[in-house]
This record gives sequence, structure tokens and C-alpha cells, in this order.
Amino acid sequence: MIAIIDYGLGNLESVKYALDRLGVASALTSDAAEIASAPGVILPGVGAFGRAMAKFRELGLVEASRQAAASGRPFMGICLGLQLLFSESAEHGRHEGLGLIDGKVVRFAEGLTVPHMGWNEVRGETPSPLLDGIDDESFFYFAHSYHVAPDDPAVVIGSTDYGGRFASAVRKGNVYGTQFHPEKSGPAGLRMLANFCRLCGRERQNDE
Repeated sequence: MIAIIDYGLGNLESVKYALDRLGVASALTSDAAEIASAPGVILPGVGAFGRAMAKFRELGLVEASRQAAASGRPFMGICLGLQLLFSESAEHGRHEGLGLIDGKVVRFAEGLTVPHMGWNEVRGETPSPLLDGIDDESFFYFAHSYHVAPDDPAVVIGSTDYGGRFASAVRKGNVYGTQFHPEKSGPAGLRMLANFCRLCGRERQNDE
């Protein structure tokens, strides 16, 4: 069963509904032990970075998330969930993140309309199982004012143009993240979630 981290913020139900449509068992949970031991973890979210990390600390989910990622099992962040994977954010001051991927979360450049909201193309940068079967430059749904700036460009598996290219999908080992919302992105988004769930199934088979 895939654990969807419930920390009181974000689009939790829409992610679960998407997995239900795929026939994949999942549970909304804030139980640290369940998250740390799940065959796969999804970290959704919308809202402010600092508030989200405060909730993580309050619920004891920081170490549970780090343990889940360190286990080698698939771990995926969506939108704010992607940003929380990084070292720090500059949103309303400096805030420390989970530190699973080195880099910062920064605001879009002055002069651009924020939030960046609506459908935009994602260009594949590096082959990844998350992108299997998805046409290059497919459209996905975005809603964000900040974006990630990884220290290592090699982790970028997808990019999007909004006043210049930014990292819209990343991978570091078993840790994945998308700035867009696959659960709100039609067939391409469902295919991406199905790809992630297949990775979780393979990991479970390896554990048995």
C-alpha cells in the first residue's frame, strides 16, 4: 500500500482519487512508522513551504520521510511536495527542507505573472522510468510561484519554459519529484502516476 503523507495541507484527496482510478491501494497517513516502511511514498502539497515544514516537525514526519527515502523505496514529491525535498526555500524568509536533494527553492523572476498557473509543456531532459510511455513535451497542470533550482543539473529529468527554463521534474536515485500536478493532468498525468506505482511494485517484489 502506497503511503500518501497527510500533514494537514494540500491536495491529498485528489492524489488518492487518482490512485483509486488506477486500482492502486493507498492510504492517507501521518503515522511515522507506516510512512517509513511503506513500499512507496507520495508527498503532495500546496501552500507555504515554511508552514509545511512546521507541520512536518510537529507531527514527527521529518525523520520518517528521510528514512523512507533512505530505504531505497520509491518516494515522490508533487508541487510543494517536490519543493520540500530540497535543502532550503527562500519563500518568506529562509526555511530548511528535508534535504533529500541538494538545492534551493526560489521565486520566479520579477516581471513574470505569478503564480504560474495552468497547462504547460514538460520537455524530457534525461530518460527516466517516470516518463515511460509519455510523449515528449506533453502538457501538465501547474500552480506555483516558486520553483526548484537543483545544485546538480543531472537530477533534472524534465524542464518547462516560463520566462526561461526551470526544473519541472527531478530524480535522484529512488527520489522523484514533479512541480506540476500529475493527478490533475489527464491521461499523461495518470500514466506518470502509474509508472511510479509500478516502481513501488518492483521494490516490493525485491523485498520479498
